[in-house]
Amino acid sequence: MTDSRESMEFDVVIVGGGPAGLAAAIRLKQRAAAAGREVSVCLLEKGAEIGAHILSGAVIDPVALNALIPDWRQKGAPLDTPVTEDRFHYLTETRAFRIPNVLMPPLMSNHGMEIASLSNLCRWLGGQAEALGVEIYPGFPAADILYEDGAVAGVVSGDFGVAKDGHHKDTYTPGMELRAKYTLFAEGARGHLTKRLIERFGLGRGVQKYGIGLKELWEIDPAKHQRGLVEHTMGWPLDNRTGGGSFLYHWGEQLCAIGMVIHLDYKNPNLSPFDEFQRFKLHPLIRPMLEGGKRINYGARVVSEGGFQSVPKLTFPGGALIGCGAGFMNVPRIKGTHNAMASAMLAADGAFDALGAGGTLEAYETAYRTSAVYRELKLVRNVKPLWSRFGTVPGVALGGLDMWTNQLFGVSLFGTLAHAREDADTLVPAKDSPPIAYPRPDGVLTFDRLSGVYLSGTNHEEDQPVHLLLTEPSLPVRVNLPKYNEPAQRYCPAGVYEIVEGRFQINAPNCVHCKTCDIKDPSHNITWVAPEGGGGPRYSNM
Repeated sequence: MTDSRESMEFDVVIVGGGPAGLAAAIRLKQRAAAAGREVSVCLLEKGAEIGAHILSGAVIDPVALNALIPDWRQKGAPLDTPVTEDRFHYLTETRAFRIPNVLMPPLMSNHGMEIASLSNLCRWLGGQAEALGVEIYPGFPAADILYEDGAVAGVVSGDFGVAKDGHHKDTYTPGMELRAKYTLFAEGARGHLTKRLIERFGLGRGVQKYGIGLKELWEIDPAKHQRGLVEHTMGWPLDNRTGGGSFLYHWGEQLCAIGMVIHLDYKNPNLSPFDEFQRFKLHPLIRPMLEGGKRINYGARVVSEGGFQSVPKLTFPGGALIGCGAGFMNVPRIKGTHNAMASAMLAADGAFDALGAGGTLEAYETAYRTSAVYRELKLVRNVKPLWSRFGTVPGVALGGLDMWTNQLFGVSLFGTLAHAREDADTLVPAKDSPPIAYPRPDGVLTFDRLSGVYLSGTNHEEDQPVHLLLTEPSLPVRVNLPKYNEPAQRYCPAGVYEIVEGRFQINAPNCVHCKTCDIKDPSHNITWVAPEGGGGPRYSNM
């Protein structure tokens, strides 16, 4: 390293302040207190504060929280809207067909779940962790990995005060080495260090799949608010070959979380996930509920959808992968928080025991394979592959049948289906794809990208290196533009990428850290890395 860096030593360093990272930190401190031992735990979070970068629907299964903090209600956890009604619809352009709940596999029921803001829950978990003695450093992204003798020995936090051209400004401060006996990576879906670890240690076991989740938070007319209502749809505005669906969750006082998840294995390069979400709100089922209301927040984030057959090997010398970075989301349930936290608790137990014995974290891998997380993901393992192969109507029907046979008889009709291709490789040329005409935003129910970026609170230091790296700068114009009409202009939900006077322009300050570009670029040419600490969105109630 060219700069002299300060160094700090911990027993465990955790990268990421989402539900998994915080659950691991809390569990470690709980185990230490119970054993009368001292265990030093440090948690790094790239957002300006805990919760600033956390985005989810969210209907939360409290099973993991019950195990971690049984008295969470008494301690004031921000979960106060239990689900009171579940609805499922299939949409055509003008109609909505209710799917009877009795046809849904039992695991799809949201009875006993809580509608909440995951960003608020993480803020509360952060307070619980700090009260136990966890050292939390918000605004400090992990920028690099430390290795010693072939094992992970910690991470390096990002530098501050580097100008766009690479020179050191007056405010320059080099990042710090945070060394640990064990390092847990809880970066969420498509973490930039997690991606490198999977490659370096050969952890991958199958193709990982992703979806982009877009969400708005609305204050709606009190007369239309049905506290505790959970509503999911599939179908229009997506065609049968494009996977995805929507959610509407009524919670709190007059709040409605409305969003859409679109699978990133879509084929048409003319598709814009952001604009599909906007026109979804014009459907006769949705428009009346939003009319008279006000959009108050917006965000986007990718989710891991590969499931059971895509979970990588979880451990490597010196550390482990936890949470959604390892891909524990249950696709049909659209839930991952409980599994992320449960995996983190298993890893924390493994790390605590290893600290005492001086061993490896392999016990975490073993524990996962006998856990409820493993069993749950195995039950739904074929839903995503069937959806991708056969489209929405037949694919979801076959997936539902497979869930029923799995849940009732422990038998799958299809074995374990593999995912065929990475999402970047599914686009077909623009000349072979139908154009899609999207309605102009009206500024009342539908909006443009930049107004959403504003509501997300996204802000970056302007004079810093671009954190969206092109392996080959000429590819967007030389290859992607003529072949695919440069899809980055449409798949990015924040207006980061444009073709301006024949050149590829990157508006990096707009980035909401969704990671879609790192996944969907058909030339595998864009790499997302962490920008200067504290940049990005500042989500509230998301």
